[in-house]
Amino acid sequence: MTVMKTSMRNFVAHKGRMALSAVAVLLSVAFVCGTLVFTDTMNTTFDKLFAATSSDVTVSAKGASDTGETTSDNGKPPVMPASVVAKVRAADGVKAAEGTVFSTSVTVVDAKKDSLSPSSGAPTIVGSWNSNDARTMKITSGAAPRNSGQVMVDADTADKHHLGLGDEIGVISAVGTHTAKISGIADFTVTNPGAAIFYLDTRTAQRTLVGQSGVFTNVNVTAASGVTDAQLKKNVTGELGAGYQVQTAKETADANQKDVESLMDVMRYAMLGFAGIAFLVGIFLIINTFSMLVAQRTREIGLMRAVGSSRGQVNRSVLVEALLLGVVGSVLGVGAGVGIAVGLMKLMGSIGMHLSTSDLTVAWTTPALGLVLGVVVTVLAAYLPARRAGKVSPMAALRDAGAPADARAGRIRALVGLALTGAGGYGLYLASAADKAKEGSAWLGLGIVLSLIGFVVIGPLLAGAVVRVLGAVLLRMFGPVGRMAERNALRNPRRTGATGAALMIGLALVACLSVVGSSMVASATDQLDKTVGTDFIIQSDSGQRITPQAVKAVKDTQGLARVTEYRVTEADYTTPDGKTLKDTDITAADPTYATDLRTKTVAGNLADAYLPDSMSVHDKFAEAHGIHLGSEITLKFKEGRTARLTVRAITSSDGLIDAGSKYMSIATLAKYVPADKMPLDDLVFATAKDGQQDSAYKSLKTALHDYPQYTVRDQTDYKDALKDQIGQLLNLIYGLLALAIIVAVLGVVNTLALSVVERTREIGLMRAIGLSRRQLRRMIRMESVVIALFGALLGLGLGMGWGATAQKLLALQGLKVLEIPWPTITGVFLGSAFVGLFAALVPAFRAGRMNVLNAIATD
Repeated sequence: MTVMKTSMRNFVAHKGRMALSAVAVLLSVAFVCGTLVFTDTMNTTFDKLFAATSSDVTVSAKGASDTGETTSDNGKPPVMPASVVAKVRAADGVKAAEGTVFSTSVTVVDAKKDSLSPSSGAPTIVGSWNSNDARTMKITSGAAPRNSGQVMVDADTADKHHLGLGDEIGVISAVGTHTAKISGIADFTVTNPGAAIFYLDTRTAQRTLVGQSGVFTNVNVTAASGVTDAQLKKNVTGELGAGYQVQTAKETADANQKDVESLMDVMRYAMLGFAGIAFLVGIFLIINTFSMLVAQRTREIGLMRAVGSSRGQVNRSVLVEALLLGVVGSVLGVGAGVGIAVGLMKLMGSIGMHLSTSDLTVAWTTPALGLVLGVVVTVLAAYLPARRAGKVSPMAALRDAGAPADARAGRIRALVGLALTGAGGYGLYLASAADKAKEGSAWLGLGIVLSLIGFVVIGPLLAGAVVRVLGAVLLRMFGPVGRMAERNALRNPRRTGATGAALMIGLALVACLSVVGSSMVASATDQLDKTVGTDFIIQSDSGQRITPQAVKAVKDTQGLARVTEYRVTEADYTTPDGKTLKDTDITAADPTYATDLRTKTVAGNLADAYLPDSMSVHDKFAEAHGIHLGSEITLKFKEGRTARLTVRAITSSDGLIDAGSKYMSIATLAKYVPADKMPLDDLVFATAKDGQQDSAYKSLKTALHDYPQYTVRDQTDYKDALKDQIGQLLNLIYGLLALAIIVAVLGVVNTLALSVVERTREIGLMRAIGLSRRQLRRMIRMESVVIALFGALLGLGLGMGWGATAQKLLALQGLKVLEIPWPTITGVFLGSAFVGLFAALVPAFRAGRMNVLNAIATD
């Protein structure tokens, strides 16, 4: 009980010093809980949506996915004849059956040809209005579509794009463009997670999405009273026979949810990973806080030992303080986590993914996990300072505050740090020398972990050398004040090392990812320059295939020397070694593609692969299946007949663009696949006549004006798009890493604040002998800047080493250019100086306000 009372009194007495450590615990726990609440809420939202929109039993056409959204290679959804509806109705236990048509491979535009698709990545769905949709949609304005000139839109899309009744929109599919006016607006009765939905009448939907009447993509079946979904599925399957996909409501919902969960898992684990980094940084802050508190209370602890307190009691007293800190920070963190989840939901709403707070899901495991993590991490972080406190002897009561450093422990720490750093460096070397990416990745992970731990352990040893260099470069120009700032940073290398290490972790990851991202862009750009021999690339950013009408518009464009069509389909391979490979890609292109993409061959001539009944394979595929020039491979096309093709070329898989592709000509594909089943183009390449690149570019843009679903890019545009994609991903990662950097900044603030308290008498004496308030504040700010730059130097150096090693592994995948983003690295380094200045504002202000006499009188 005495230990608890002592701990409580110390905790309350030092509540200001504990506050920043509590904030670190709060932020880390909040990020964990916020991630779990947010992803659980999204799962709840989708669960409700899929449960509400699934009919008792759904019949889909052959070739449809479990979610019913697969689009055929020809850009149209798989369909079944309308006669299926009558057969379904004849099955026992069927109350009602209704045929529907829908497609997600569409683009919808307004009258100005601006896209109405969601910016969040959610799908655009165009389908026929049916009774199943009427269960989850309420018409709030106008009426449902009744003829080809009408379309109904969901309320969220109408609000976002300011659409109203009578406005004209265009539905663009593989069939063509259908124009209609808005006849109605319908609102969801369940949460819409961001999809844009448009409804046509059934006949118009058939013609617009499939190009023919009398077909459906799905049949929604309602069970009669007393008939279970499972029994209904069995009855319907028995009536229809094989060749159709029949699913219960639960199976349909589960299939949809499985697709969502894969995305949610990536998001959840990524965010929890960054939360773990924040926890790791927080550990340094907590260790620093308790180490300084123990050092400042050396005389107090010595007196406790002198009056009878045992080592165990002193140890437990510090751990109880840590426990209180963990509990307070974790409880507040759980509450803040719910707030973060709501904030993320609002953020998702701003980009089009609408999530209702009425679906907010807080499972009991979330606060439990947050509390356990926060408390355990805090207590473990405080263990070493607590153990050090237990070693304080009664004689310490007779000495000045502050325990002397253990020289032997410092030497052991340095040796351990050097050993770990050396082992980490060797791991990185093995990763860079690896011949296989999988093997190298394991060494890279080990090297990163060991080198990081090594730098943390060796931090105090490095602090002495690095701070002296920084002091000579930056601080000496400020005279005595600068020298005092340098000596203060060197006074306790262990503290400086731990504070710098907290900042080092976040900046090391920033530097590593910057190097990897820049190298990826540089490698891709280099590959484009070396291998791509065409001027323009035409494609759909939403994944739609290119229609024959659009291809014709490209071919009719003035100023073009050649146009190359490129399409990918699947076939079942039977290779010379007797193996059968299901659903394997094959690329069909015009013979000019051999010129448009300068692919390296290891055997044969790539142009020969475009001869009749010929193909190429890449070297790894050839090696795995015993293929050589002249070998024959049997291909069974899903939508056509079986072909026996001769291998005329073997390409190198050592590349970035189209790596691993197997080629044949479009003419050969057309020989075995009926015209109405032929896949549409994924890409179209166009090359301008000499000297006409600029005019051809403008002409292409004009020619495709009526096809807004496609984008024309020259090589510069393509490089910029690639750079933007990687840049957006890096910015997202930097945003998540900002949490760890914020916690590290709190560590600098806490270290300075406790350091000011520790040096109260010293500060008073310096003020008494003439140091002005302005000089005092400058000294503390410069000390903070040096600590921040020390952490930045270690972090950026370590991170660039990690990034360079990672690039060596990426080189095995074709990313062979190493590029160090010096502007980013320099900006981060200079930014660290501003971080140091910011962190010192409050401690410097408090130090400047000290009463000189009271400070001198401090015990």
